[in-house]
Amino acid sequence: MTKPDPLALYNAKRDFTKTAEPAGTLAPGHGNSFMVQKHDATRLHWDLRLEVDGVLKSWAVTRGPSLDPDEKRLAVRTEDHPLSYATFEGTIPAGEYGGGTVMLWDRGTWSPIKGKSAKDLDKGHLHFVLDGERMKGEWLLIRLKRRGKEKRENWLLRKLDDAEAGGTDVLVEEALTSVSTGRTMAEIAEGKSSPARGGGPAKPVEGAGRKRSARGTPPPSAASRQPPPRKRGGLPPFADPQLCTLVDSVPPGSGWLHEVKYDGYRALVAVGAGKAKVFTRSGLDWTDKFQAIADAAADLPVDTALIDGEIVAFKDGRPDFSTLKDAISNAGAMTLFAFDLLSLNGEDLTALGNADRKERLRAIIPGGDRIQFAEHVLGSGEDLFETMCREGLEGVVSKRADAPYRGRRTKSWLKAKCTHRQEFVIVGWLPSDKQRGFKSLLLGVHEDGALRYSGKVGTGFDADTMDDIAAKLVPLSRKTPTVEAPRAAVRGAHWVTPTLVAEIAYAEVTPDGVLRHSSFLGLRTDKSAVDVVVETPEAAPAPAVSHVTVSSRDRVIFPDSNVTKGQLADYYQAIAPIMLPWVARRPVSLVRCPQGRAKQCFFQKHDAGSFGEFVHHVDVTEKDGSVEPYLYVDDADGLVACVQMGTIEFHGWGSQIDPLEKPDRLIFDLDPDEGLDFEDTKKAAEHLKNQLAELGLVSFPLLSGGKGVHVVVPLTPEAEWPAVKDFADRFARALSAAEPDRFVAVMSKAKRKGKIFIDYLRNQRGATAIMPFSARARSGAPVAAPVSWTELRDVNTAARWHVGDLDELLARAGSRALAGWGVADQLLPDL
Repeated sequence: MTKPDPLALYNAKRDFTKTAEPAGTLAPGHGNSFMVQKHDATRLHWDLRLEVDGVLKSWAVTRGPSLDPDEKRLAVRTEDHPLSYATFEGTIPAGEYGGGTVMLWDRGTWSPIKGKSAKDLDKGHLHFVLDGERMKGEWLLIRLKRRGKEKRENWLLRKLDDAEAGGTDVLVEEALTSVSTGRTMAEIAEGKSSPARGGGPAKPVEGAGRKRSARGTPPPSAASRQPPPRKRGGLPPFADPQLCTLVDSVPPGSGWLHEVKYDGYRALVAVGAGKAKVFTRSGLDWTDKFQAIADAAADLPVDTALIDGEIVAFKDGRPDFSTLKDAISNAGAMTLFAFDLLSLNGEDLTALGNADRKERLRAIIPGGDRIQFAEHVLGSGEDLFETMCREGLEGVVSKRADAPYRGRRTKSWLKAKCTHRQEFVIVGWLPSDKQRGFKSLLLGVHEDGALRYSGKVGTGFDADTMDDIAAKLVPLSRKTPTVEAPRAAVRGAHWVTPTLVAEIAYAEVTPDGVLRHSSFLGLRTDKSAVDVVVETPEAAPAPAVSHVTVSSRDRVIFPDSNVTKGQLADYYQAIAPIMLPWVARRPVSLVRCPQGRAKQCFFQKHDAGSFGEFVHHVDVTEKDGSVEPYLYVDDADGLVACVQMGTIEFHGWGSQIDPLEKPDRLIFDLDPDEGLDFEDTKKAAEHLKNQLAELGLVSFPLLSGGKGVHVVVPLTPEAEWPAVKDFADRFARALSAAEPDRFVAVMSKAKRKGKIFIDYLRNQRGATAIMPFSARARSGAPVAAPVSWTELRDVNTAARWHVGDLDELLARAGSRALAGWGVADQLLPDL
């Protein structure tokens, strides 16, 4: 009996004399490919296709895949497609089945989890793993029960909670270009063969631009990225890494960001000229040992960069030092967790705060097996420490969120360990009763300029490790000891020159400094013996307090909510870690209300010399040639010093003080007429987001704290002010021309009745916009607050949060919804 053709329905629906889609013919495949095609047909959707039995099993995911495990997306089963459809990208003619633009949005391989198979689809469920350029990790497809009216099978697609989980709409809102050609939907629809290069002078809005890469969204692979990332600069030189101070507990307060303490090798990775080098913490070039990581780093979308991180290898899903040692010796799988960025495209970033540097780092790390962004939490370090210890991990690293990078050991980087472990120098060994190896290693540590005996270690070795260490000890043999040790403990010892360093775990240290219940973890060939000293935990620092004295703390400056000057100062002190990445080192205009918000308020942008040492100025040349000192701050003390002088609001330029002439963001301020509902503003913001996406630009919503929404478009600072202003002007006018009953792009009050003013004038030199987390001089002490596009749909006011919501704002900053908010490496479209 002839088997039915699985592609009969596919072929019956299409006229191949009119559509460029491939005809459906059965062909052998590899058996485990998958792809997703973004399809702008009658309704925008994302077609998920899994290769099974020589065809592509297909589902139309109506809102696109979500990384949020709590979000279930409807996936409507469609007809099987031929394997040749896997590379299709183009336009299906109007009037034909599925008419519209098709983008190859993701691709890779899939596999059922262990113990499962593709046959589970017949049972109505599939638990599988994706390894794509955008979709990764574990996913689940579940068929819904029929209700009798459905024309097709309805399924649900859900992301499972793993390391690849994330925000609700991160993928669909930030992944805007083809993984095959780098084109936007608009470019595909227009038949353009390759994306336009960004950064040049702006041209008419009718064209389309290209997003280079966005946080959480990998750029196309090296082989397909068009055009390739710029590779003009040479490799940055090695720099001394910042080191941690050991403390006995995690520091409290919101001024600290906390990371997992990884069990691996510290590394600095230099990227430039399409190449990369991997250095150890002491500056040794170990690129050959970590070649796969160097290759991945060379493909990052940067000119040059110097990245700090930790290289690890996993065992049972956790970083494991012994596994790392084996991976180095045998070219096994290793991953760099990148946690800092010292320089980018020739700009020295070490003067910026930790939080600011990490957000810049996030934008250039696409994610993958070889390089991952080291996530962090703000505040709540005690909870993270408890979790890490419970999970058997090494501990937590805590960093002052506003502290600069220093190439030495400081107290702005702290480490708290779950278990006792550190490096020791091997000073000798005791022979074994057996034929091979040794019984134990004798250890020492530098103290007061000399080596002190620290005990012995006799466990933690397998046969291969023991043979390797024994071979290394032979050429180091010497007749005399380099430490004083109890005779009974070292009787029969063989002494060696103290150059080998071992990582040792132990239960405790006796009063005379000898280890108890010690276990060998591995040799540390990245560390010098002369640097091995006793690590004694210090007391964790108390919560940070401002160095600025705030007078009249009890003065009420928000009469209707009884918020005092002291409370506002405390708010800015606490919110500084998440506010400074947006406001630090940026010319600011302050709204000062010395007698409170209900009294006379005024803007101040120039330094009159009255703010004190923590508020700075940058000289700016005006149009008439005069030079004016513009205010800026770079730490929490600067924010509080402004509050001491009566400041409530912080408004900032669209560029930092360096480079002053190259903006790093676009702002479209949607200002509704008084008669409009906030729902109208939200829908308008969503519309702008979609229009910007058509041009390849990722955007983010900011509640203004007043009555409107700001649509924020991050930019790589390359285009200068005239080009940025011109683009914003033409974009706003094009929108108002397309929908004149909805939008207006002129300030005239008479023309704004019943409409939403698209204020693009914030994008000119010297203009400012409210900064994220700034308080507003309005009733209720509201604040400007970032939200995700998904969250915006459920918010009913632009003043959703106020200064009293400090704890919630801090907690939200570390949530999946806001991970990477406002960060994208993208150029102004060349239109």
